[in-house]
Amino acid sequence: LGRYLQELTGRDMILWDGSCMVHEIFSVVDLIKQKKEHPKANHYCFAYRLGIDGNNFRASDAGEPSGTASKPILGQIDSKSLTNVLVVVVRYFGGTLLGVPGLINAYKTSASLVLQLTPNIRKPLTLKVQLDFDYTKMNEVMQWIKRLDANIVKQEMQLFCQFICEIEKGKLEEAELALKDLRDIEYKILSEQ
Repeated sequence: LGRYLQELTGRDMILWDGSCMVHEIFSVVDLIKQKKEHPKANHYCFAYRLGIDGNNFRASDAGEPSGTASKPILGQIDSKSLTNVLVVVVRYFGGTLLGVPGLINAYKTSASLVLQLTPNIRKPLTLKVQLDFDYTKMNEVMQWIKRLDANIVKQEMQLFCQFICEIEKGKLEEAELALKDLRDIEYKILSEQ
């Protein structure tokens, strides 16, 4: 619970700056890992928010009074407009009763410190586009990929080829205009990431 508890009680605190990568979903295994690392701790409170729209979230007070841990932790995640992030605060009872306001402030401060100290990785929203074309069009397709800084996710190359590419969502209009200029290349948008 960070500096707040250190100042209040004079005890050291252990902060774990856990994070979820973009496609990793928080599981009970992560929490069990924390419990094994800190077997004498009293509370393992956490909050996470996942997905592009941020609608996939969960928060746990883990035995603390309702809303004293989960809401402040999730509130700090939301105040920084983050998604695909997990914050776990492991708390040891040191003998000093903090009360509800003290717990709220301690969990809020801890989450805030962890999120300040952990680097944020911003990943642009992407789309997957399927390209179907004759092998003789390979040079034109590769130029399109290079111009849009697209990534080839999957490719099948024979007489007729198929590429699945990932492009930034903001470049979709440019990509479609460029593809319309290319003859005999079929494309379709598969999904958002």
